[in-house]
Amino acid sequence: MTTDETTAPAAASQTTAVDLTTFDGLLAAITDPHGREILDPATGALVGRTREGSVADIDAAVAAAAAAQPAWASRPVEERNDLLNKAADAIEASAEALAELLSREQGKPLNGPNARFEVGACAAWLRANAAFVLEPEVLVDEEGTHAELTYAPVGVVGAVGPWNWPMMISVWQFAPALKMGNTVVLKPSEYTPLSVQALVAVVNQVLPADVLTVVPGDGKVGAALTDHDEVDKIMFTGSTKTGQAIMRSAADSLARLTLELGGNDAGIVLEDADPKAIAADLFWGAFINTGQTCAAMKRLYVPEALYDQVCEALVEVAGQIPMGVGLEEENVLGPLQNKQQYDIVARLVQAAKDGGARVLLGGDPREDQPGYFYPTTIVADIDNDNALVAEEQFGPVLPIVRYTDLNQAIVWANELEVGLGSSVWGTDLEECKRVAARLEAGSTWINKHGAIDPRVPFGGVKKSGYGLEFGLEGLKQVSVPHVISW
Repeated sequence: MTTDETTAPAAASQTTAVDLTTFDGLLAAITDPHGREILDPATGALVGRTREGSVADIDAAVAAAAAAQPAWASRPVEERNDLLNKAADAIEASAEALAELLSREQGKPLNGPNARFEVGACAAWLRANAAFVLEPEVLVDEEGTHAELTYAPVGVVGAVGPWNWPMMISVWQFAPALKMGNTVVLKPSEYTPLSVQALVAVVNQVLPADVLTVVPGDGKVGAALTDHDEVDKIMFTGSTKTGQAIMRSAADSLARLTLELGGNDAGIVLEDADPKAIAADLFWGAFINTGQTCAAMKRLYVPEALYDQVCEALVEVAGQIPMGVGLEEENVLGPLQNKQQYDIVARLVQAAKDGGARVLLGGDPREDQPGYFYPTTIVADIDNDNALVAEEQFGPVLPIVRYTDLNQAIVWANELEVGLGSSVWGTDLEECKRVAARLEAGSTWINKHGAIDPRVPFGGVKKSGYGLEFGLEGLKQVSVPHVISW
């Protein structure tokens, strides 16, 4: 069903005085001239000033979302789908402005699997969710008994997102929630608040008022959202420690949870793999978004027979990938987003050096350039218990661990407390699948890593969280199951 201006008023907060398809207009719509400065992690230049929300702002946003939710849920799902597609249209119309803001604030380059890619993914995810059809599931159908499982909205969804993919992960959270008739209050990372505010400003050109709201702010603001008695579902992507705190606070309200937490993904190369054929995919599996991706490959296990060849092939690929300021079109790797993350990466590489590992590429950041740039780094001959292997580096560094026994490699891959993603690399598909079945992770890819798809459920095990996103299973996670029998 197509909506008109009467049934789908623009959000009350949306301004029509500026052109949201231009960078200057977009920034003007969201900048608070008295707000906190946001600096470009590549250059240190001022990007803009963000307003800082408060606990009172969270209370107001949740109250407004709760008031708007019944009317939003009462719309036919076809109507909500139509608005999701219109939201995707709005993102595409503002795509270049959004990508430029994302590049300046987050640091990721415009090109490669980065800023333009992320903005495109936002539109694609909205369209995918609009296309999904979640039908009632017939549980029993026999004489005298018929039972169906249906799904109703949860109510108000509180979503807290990270700084690495701020726009895309926000869409992962609000697209399925809105489709299922929920309203959403977003709290973005303190590091990337402008990107999410801009995304919401663009989307709210077509959504009714108070259906989707963003409240930027610090940790207290985030805690006010996740602790709120009127929030029925919490979606969080971030650290395991914060996810555990959210679980504790949710005990009082019994809010439903989807938690996508930390990971330290392992990749295992099998003896029949072709090192040169897989090198580029190995590289991007590890270094997408300059390694700042939860489901990036953080440690690679390679058999003795192929070890030197894999190392050489990876170094050859990595040495050709340009890193620099994101607005320069030739670059496809950027800086770390913040000083805290830069320090973590530097500490872990130093731990590898101190442990006697061999640095094949990088490992020597320049001190005379602005920005949080850490060079693309590949480390060989490293012990499995070294901190660079055992801890999540979340940066442009890949340790390569040698193995002589596949069973031992699988034990090493599984021994950490996290289990988000994993991968197996080889030419015998059946053997790859046998190894994949033994890995403890929410997702295991074969001959690729981190290849997410809006149709394919995604989530972690162990301390990487629980709950699923994407696809029909993702829709169910932002719904309340309801069995109807007759």
